[in-house]
Amino acid sequence: MTREQSPVGADGLEALYPFLYSGESDLDAVLEQVRQSTVDKVREIVALRAEVLAADGKRLFACAQDVARAFAGGGRLLVFGNGGSSTDAQDLASLFLSPAAVDARPLPAFGLTNDIAVVTALSNDIGFDVVFARQIGAFGRAGDIAVGLSTSGNSANLVRAFDEAARLGMVTVGIAGYDGGKMAELDSIDHLFVVPSPSVHRIQEAQTTLYHALWELTLGALDDLAKGDQP
Repeated sequence: MTREQSPVGADGLEALYPFLYSGESDLDAVLEQVRQSTVDKVREIVALRAEVLAADGKRLFACAQDVARAFAGGGRLLVFGNGGSSTDAQDLASLFLSPAAVDARPLPAFGLTNDIAVVTALSNDIGFDVVFARQIGAFGRAGDIAVGLSTSGNSANLVRAFDEAARLGMVTVGIAGYDGGKMAELDSIDHLFVVPSPSVHRIQEAQTTLYHALWELTLGALDDLAKGDQP
């Protein structure tokens, strides 16, 4: 995880896993604490997913309709993020491009951190702030889709990427955490989804659920379009 994702230091680890730092020598007691810690974390993510669904379910459906219309019109998906969010962005791109379900429709999708030569060249020669915006400027066109993921919502290179995507007339989707950060202040994001949690771990878990739901809803909307039903 990157520094912008608030890595956990020694004190933070002790708060997350107190049974590792308690000096407890009773194995049964330690295992019970591990079990309870796991149960608590599962409850947290289940509650958080339910909260996101209640807040954003209808907007996620509307977003999927816009994304489906873009794909139906020949659009392509460009996805980006930093650190752990980069991994999630690549997962999202592969989900659309090469879905595990054999009967699911593959769609054109690209992760903007996949070409490390391009990423390092732009970072070294110009600056890391433009690493996504330059690629969107080169590859993006009106009717394409740009999806950016961040836990903090404050990544400068995502802000510039969304501004460039909006300038080109792309459909823009932001997935953030905490309170949305700088992404929540942008006019260049058409659909913004914020996972309201102070925990990077829970944020990324809920974000994964969110973009998997977006993928499924998009496929459903594409089926409706193919049948002549306007979503």
